[in-house]
Amino acid sequence: MALADTCWSCGSKDLRIFYEIDRIPVHSVLLMPAREKALGYPKGELRLAFCRSCGFIQNAAFDPRVHEYSERYEETQGFSPRFNEFARDLARRLIERHDLRGKTILEIGCGKGEFLLLLCRMGDNRGIGIDPAYVQGRLDDDALSRIEFRREFYSERHAELRADFIICRHTLEHIQPVREFLSLVRRTAGDRPDAAVLFEVPDVGRVLRECAFWDIYYEHCSYFSPGSLARLYRACDFRGLEIELDFDDQYLLVAGRADGSDGRPSSPIEESPADLEREVDRFEERIASIRTRWRDEIDRVRTRGGRIALWGAGSKAVAFLTTLGLADEIACCVDVNPHKHGMFMPGTGNEIVPPGALREIRPDLVIAMNPIYRDEIARDLQAMGIETRLLAL
Repeated sequence: MALADTCWSCGSKDLRIFYEIDRIPVHSVLLMPAREKALGYPKGELRLAFCRSCGFIQNAAFDPRVHEYSERYEETQGFSPRFNEFARDLARRLIERHDLRGKTILEIGCGKGEFLLLLCRMGDNRGIGIDPAYVQGRLDDDALSRIEFRREFYSERHAELRADFIICRHTLEHIQPVREFLSLVRRTAGDRPDAAVLFEVPDVGRVLRECAFWDIYYEHCSYFSPGSLARLYRACDFRGLEIELDFDDQYLLVAGRADGSDGRPSSPIEESPADLEREVDRFEERIASIRTRWRDEIDRVRTRGGRIALWGAGSKAVAFLTTLGLADEIACCVDVNPHKHGMFMPGTGNEIVPPGALREIRPDLVIAMNPIYRDEIARDLQAMGIETRLLAL
């Protein structure tokens, strides 16, 4: 297996591999209609490499040829009230901060289009959404008449598009040539002094501090901290950066402008590569014990004859199962997204069921795949009359 020996962000060769996982599904949220297909889905290797020069982290074993983004890619969190609350609040803040009223908004990697629709409805804006996983007919809203969706990958042919605001949420972490990608977005922004570009990605600093191995999976080949993303932004000639953490500090948001003037100092949350390497060191020291702790928890419940359900049948669940080597130990994976019901988890073949199925399964333990949804899940369990122990990652 040939490993990348150059940083995709800054070009340095000063890379250090610090975390390895063998044979993990190359996709985590593709809809798998049969257990056999889920069990036989292609697997790849993960070798996380830290760049000492810029702090960027990449999967040095990543192979972009195995990617399959299409209508079968079911990434939306839009069926969760808690997530929708966050999305509405974020849309409101962006509209106020960037005066997005009557403007044109381009979203690269728009998914099913929910967030772009929010921005267009709430600010009376026009929209262009680009994503091969967009599903026509999923949304129903009058504001859709002001949005053009293109079911394709963002590429050079889109560089001539003009927009007042460019947004790219949870897409950059799927991109291998991150420097080239951000440079292309910069060309799309052009020389308009008021054109802002916002990226939202998972914060790898939190992943390292929490040893959150469930947030490390094959599709995410690129991992950013506030410092490494800010450095890449500046290298691609964005200025006036606004950097913040959101969604219980799980998400990193960086907005920059193409006006060429850098009137803002570095953000206080930007860390140096040396600072982040200390987090990498601590991750290396603790990750084995964290994985053992969760495996022991599963084994204790199973030894007593108990049943276990995972709540949240997305990428975190796939990483949790495959990293710990679990399959039959888990009774089911629950998800509120009806498009996943009756499907199976890539790599392990666990069935995805609606929350109501737990009335019959009666799990002794439910593990929430994201702690931000814990209260929402607890309310749903109580409403169904299910008494069980609830843990969150």
